[in-house]
Amino acid sequence: MIKLKPFFLLIITFFIVFTSCNTPGTPKEKTKNNKIKVPNIIVIYLDDLGYGDVSSYGATELQTPNIDALANGGIKFTNGYASSATCTPSRYALLTGMYPWRNKKAKILPGTAPLLISTEQQTLPKLLKKQGYQTAIVGKWHLGLGTGIVNWNEKVTPGPNEVGFDESYIMAATQDRVPTVYIKDGNVVGLDKNDPIQVNYKENFEGEPTAISNPEMLKMKWHHGHNSSIVNGIPRIGYMKGGENAKWTDTEMADQFLEKAQNYVKTHKEKPFFLYYAMQQPHVPRTPHPRFVGKSGMGPRGDVILEADCMIGEFMKTLKEEGVLENTLIIFSSDNGPVLNDGYYDDAVEKVGKHDPKGGLRGGKYSIYEAGTRVPFITYWKGKIIPQTSSAIVCQVDLLASIADLVGAKESTSDSKNLLQTFLGKSKKGRNNLIIEATGKTALRSGDWLYIPAYKGKNFRKAVGIEVGNFPHEQLYYLKDDKAQQNNIAESNPEQLKKMKRIFISLRGKDYQKGVKEVVFK
Repeated sequence: MIKLKPFFLLIITFFIVFTSCNTPGTPKEKTKNNKIKVPNIIVIYLDDLGYGDVSSYGATELQTPNIDALANGGIKFTNGYASSATCTPSRYALLTGMYPWRNKKAKILPGTAPLLISTEQQTLPKLLKKQGYQTAIVGKWHLGLGTGIVNWNEKVTPGPNEVGFDESYIMAATQDRVPTVYIKDGNVVGLDKNDPIQVNYKENFEGEPTAISNPEMLKMKWHHGHNSSIVNGIPRIGYMKGGENAKWTDTEMADQFLEKAQNYVKTHKEKPFFLYYAMQQPHVPRTPHPRFVGKSGMGPRGDVILEADCMIGEFMKTLKEEGVLENTLIIFSSDNGPVLNDGYYDDAVEKVGKHDPKGGLRGGKYSIYEAGTRVPFITYWKGKIIPQTSSAIVCQVDLLASIADLVGAKESTSDSKNLLQTFLGKSKKGRNNLIIEATGKTALRSGDWLYIPAYKGKNFRKAVGIEVGNFPHEQLYYLKDDKAQQNNIAESNPEQLKKMKRIFISLRGKDYQKGVKEVVFK
């Protein structure tokens, strides 16, 4: 037996202890003051962009070089998920780290809905503010404002600024919903107090034109649901009167949000910042700026995707020019899957050609099938993330806990899982189990398996042309061999079905049928 001298034992012990203390976790750079050096964090969030709408994810009829640059220079996740197949619930989960089905009010909200996020609730911007970050949102909000009775002619509160954002420049809901105005830190931009804004989602204001009463005023024809007030020749959801000077110009929206995002970077680059850049494309109404009209050959939907890609390219140039690109973590994704006809006749169906917005998946927006929630999901950090493709299962709900770890904080009070190593490309392991949601329905992704409980209602929604996943029997799919979900193998795999249902119930609870209400397409 070899005997080691005390000196060598001391050296070996030191080496083991030193190694064991530094192997786990992410090495965190420190400044001269021994403080953790943290990156800027930007979430670029698109609206209704499908898994197959990006050329780096397989699109051949559309080219998105700027989004591709993020994918090719970062991590392209092929199993990246939004938490829901519709907008409001996904945005709620992104910012709070909570599954949206835990909040029964987390549905598609009207423009007059009260703030969905509690001002007492943990949020991503709140967490980052506590760590010294500057925080801002530019773009689509759609998480409610005020307490339910909103006077749009005064400061609207609570809103983004009360749940963690220092600065906000938003539209209240969606581009197809009133009020059609920008709101900066709670105040309507450009409002003339002598022309006050009135909004109502139940009845029109006397004498105000609508798509039904004055179809001759329309520049865009409605298909379903969008037949109320007319703004800029476009029929909307909901009724609005007044605020003429404050109304946005639809074709300038992309440039408007880009300019605000760029200016934020330029004026806040001296300290760490978090920017939530929530773009409106390709949600309806699709209103590309004239310089993008006809560029895709697919009508306005294709054109606004190219427009969004261009905006991202210009934004990336700003990050580089301002010298912050190499110290900025960028997360790119979409709030849910694609839809072609979502309420307007805009040639999205007629001109889609060979393009498959679903990227070979089944379903789409509103659907519990894969195309409803599996979306483009990219993390990019120049010089820090090694370019790669990852098949790890990750979800937007996991950003809260993961970013908390990145900036030296802790978060264990939500549904968010710490997948920082996966988001940085240092691990291939993602979630074991994930509950996904679509208009109240929930399902389980576990490994390569997907389980969908039996649900009442029609499977095919004619108005939007999408299968939503309702069947009176359970569904089980092995996605590794069947990503298009063409073979329901529930009956031939009873043991696996039983296992999946057991996991689903343990995570979701036995009341998963309670409160399920299908979206009504008029």
